[in-house]
Amino acid sequence: MDWNTWLPLLEATDYTIAREVLLRGVAAIYCTAFLAAFNQFPALLGENGLTPAPEYIARTSSRDKPSLFRWRFTPYSDRLLRIVCVIGMVLSLSVVAGLVQLGPAWTTIPVFLLMWWLYQSIVNIGQYYYGFGWESLLLEVGFVVAFLGTPDGAPPFLVLLFLRWTLFRVEFGAGMIKMRGDKSWRNLTAMNYHHQTQPMPNPVSRWAHQKPQWWHKSETLGSHVIQLVMPWLLFFPQPVASIAAVVIILSQLVLVITGNYAWLNWLTILIAFSAISDSFLYALVGGGWPDWGWEYVAAVLNGEVTVQSPVWWLVLTGVVFIGLCALSWQPLRNLFSPHQLMNASFNRWHLVNAYGAFGAMTHTRREIIIEGTLHTNPSEDNGWQAYEFKGKPGDPFRRPPQVAPYHLRLDWMMWFLALGSPNQPWFRCLLDKILDGDPAIRKLLRHDPFDGQPPVLIRVKIYEYRYATAAERRETGQFWWRTELGVLVPPTG
Repeated sequence: MDWNTWLPLLEATDYTIAREVLLRGVAAIYCTAFLAAFNQFPALLGENGLTPAPEYIARTSSRDKPSLFRWRFTPYSDRLLRIVCVIGMVLSLSVVAGLVQLGPAWTTIPVFLLMWWLYQSIVNIGQYYYGFGWESLLLEVGFVVAFLGTPDGAPPFLVLLFLRWTLFRVEFGAGMIKMRGDKSWRNLTAMNYHHQTQPMPNPVSRWAHQKPQWWHKSETLGSHVIQLVMPWLLFFPQPVASIAAVVIILSQLVLVITGNYAWLNWLTILIAFSAISDSFLYALVGGGWPDWGWEYVAAVLNGEVTVQSPVWWLVLTGVVFIGLCALSWQPLRNLFSPHQLMNASFNRWHLVNAYGAFGAMTHTRREIIIEGTLHTNPSEDNGWQAYEFKGKPGDPFRRPPQVAPYHLRLDWMMWFLALGSPNQPWFRCLLDKILDGDPAIRKLLRHDPFDGQPPVLIRVKIYEYRYATAAERRETGQFWWRTELGVLVPPTG
């Protein structure tokens, strides 16, 4: 059979909507990521940040952490960082607006690869502030969607297939890490705690937590079914793959509604569109039940279908697919390893990573509260006022906000701090900057009780938090109920 006969099988002509959703959606997430870096990176990692990036660059190698900020002619500065973020936002918005899609198929490659490289340059010097799994996921997906092309040609099937493999690793990896981790996932009690102890609750989290036990067991069981079964169906013929993708999307929307996980859930939803065909979407709006695609395959093999894209484009996307598959061996082994890694990269380019979340479930919620005073000899009842963060719980009367897909990095670090040792260098530096009235740090806070005036003294307390019951909320108006556990840092100035 002439090789030109089967070339149309490399084209996913029934996925034009999916391509547009992926291109514009992933670009929008990149814009959000660059915006968060523009607003937060200088205060956290800038020249005068909590853990300055120039010092990190000086003691590490570009071999493991490549970044344009390591180049001799582009050394790190806060000004350059912000320029990089603006360029990234302009590029991403050009895709969201559809301008890039007006060009030939290859136009998406330089745009997305430049966004990928610019954001990777930030992540690779971002230290623990950028150690989240969704950073690597955004980098991987940004690289892959670069080869989806424009409406000038049909979407490449192999690129969409690799995106399904990415979604498989996200979902199945999360499912396996849960089954291997905390026993509460195995005895179906994990969701008894999750909504209350998750890193950053949102306005609906308390309502979800107060559901009955049978509801939480159903949530946990449903999570196992979706994460351990549905990913396999993504590789089935249509409409099975589309149905599996829709189920995954619905599960991710539940997480969006009940929590704040930056762009993780939204990006997962976008990747799931790689398995949803145009005909399936048309069927949802009354266009008739989609077929299984065998008629199209038969037509291709009979020579009745001609290829739409140039051969060089199909060869290029095929080579990229083969290269990414070659990098997939370690992540594949990791999925079935008894020592499974969670949120790990196996190469310095953050391509084909391992993902997963909540392998260990937190059963109680602890919050670190920073307080300051303008008095030299304050009493316990007079003079101490709390610094409030934008996303994490603090004031018991405040309802948690909805902040995702935006990422509040300092708030997340404070959650991790309460789980482990509070004696972290960055936290000591944060306290020093609060004592100095540092304006950059003030911008990362929701409320400075002294309007920029440096406090005379500060102290740090730790509390255990739980949601107020319905009766407690009616009586007091409090959203949270907290119990003081002790003083971490005594009054200091």
